[in-house]
Formats: sequence, structure tokens, C-alpha cells
Amino acid sequence: MTRDEARSRIIFALDVETIAEARHWVSVLTGRVGMFKIGKQLFTAHGPEIVRMVENYGGEVFLDLKYHDIPNTVAMASREAARLGVKLFNLHALGGYEMMAGTVEMLDREFTGMKRPKVLAVTILTSSTEATLREVGIDLPVQEMVVRLAKLAKKAGIDGVVASPLEVPLIREACGNDFLIVTPGVRPASSSTDDQKRVMTPGEAVAAGSDYLVIGRPIAAAPDPLRACETIIDEIMGVQQESVAKRYS
Repeated sequence: MTRDEARSRIIFALDVETIAEARHWVSVLTGRVGMFKIGKQLFTAHGPEIVRMVENYGGEVFLDLKYHDIPNTVAMASREAARLGVKLFNLHALGGYEMMAGTVEMLDREFTGMKRPKVLAVTILTSSTEATLREVGIDLPVQEMVVRLAKLAKKAGIDGVVASPLEVPLIREACGNDFLIVTPGVRPASSSTDDQKRVMTPGEAVAAGSDYLVIGRPIAAAPDPLRACETIIDEIMGVQQESVAKRYS
């Protein structure tokens, strides 16, 4: 893996309130990270303008709006997300097979012969625990539920999932190596876990099989954000080098 390939795995979370703050981070980090995540708060405040701003800087977007509604509503919302030119967007696997499959079928029709965004299914939020699931009537263990939802998403034609790094090996085993896995809940060893419950370091997550790592506060709150990016890349590179060394030892 080259350094640029390691860099491309980092998705910086634009978890800020204003377009000015977002523009600051995009101007500083474009070329330093692989993608920018735009979530509900920023998109609700500024709409498609915030996506276009990132694209104007040459950045790529993961639109993290987690669609969950009746199948037709999700399919139509997904079409508009795709028309914005984002690289990734997501919906909730708990919306069920019909909702997910209908979205994929609509996108394939809309983008016949053209490259379309990759669609991800959210399995179980990284802030959730088994106690959280029991409160809403789900009695299965978190890991079992995550794998069940990942397999359902793949059956529906979804390109990958958003899942805790702790479940990545199980998802890989169940869904194969061509299934994208995006992992929030990634924290360098020196960082606090904040409100995430199921976390790993960047190196651990990549070693487990994660394709993309969503990282926000460990970069944004660092005294030197650019140095923090490079430290994360060093860790990813180190894991890859260690893996190669083990194969040939």
C-alpha cells in the first residue's frame, strides 16, 4: 500500500455547525484525507450547497444522512443524493430488503452506463450497546444483529455497510472481500472515545479489514491537525508493512 492509498482510506467527519467552519477544514484537509463526511446537521443547515463547496475544492463526499423511510421515499431521496455527485451515501439496513433493493434498482436504471455512487447500509450505530437494542425490542447480541443486517444488505445489492470495526472480521467472513466496510468509532490510541462505545485504533481497524475510516475529533481537536493526519497514515502503513512481513517470515 502506498502512502496515497493509506491517505485515501481516511474520511474526515465535517461535524461542524457553519459553512465557514466546513470550508476551513475542507481547504486545510483536501489532499490530506480521502473524503469528507457530511452529516445531518450540516446538510440540514446548508443543503446541497455544502456538497458543492467540497466538490469545488476537489474533494469527494460521503453523504451520511442514513435514509430510513418507505421504499419509494428512500429511492427518490437516494436518486437526488446520487445526482449531487457524491461518492458514497447511506441508508438504514433496518429499513428492510424491499427498501434497499428498490433503491439499488432505481439507481441502476438512473445511471445505466455511468458510474454511480456506492450505497452503504448502516447496521447498528457505534453508540449502541446490547442494552440499547433491548430497549427497542431487539434481543439478539450486537454482533449477530450486525452480521444479519450486512447479509441482508448484500442480498439486496447494496455495495457495503457502515459498521463498528469490532464487527469487521465477521462481516468479511459473511459477505466477502468485495463488500465495502466503512467504520466510524475509530480513535487513535491517544484519543478519548467520546460518545462511541465500540471503538478501535486506525491500525487495528485496517488490520481487521476496514476499507474506510471515519475520523473527526481526533484530527479536528489535535494541536496540529495535519500532523494528526500523517500520524494516522503512519499507523495504517505500519499495519500493512507488519502484515506483509508476517506473510513472508
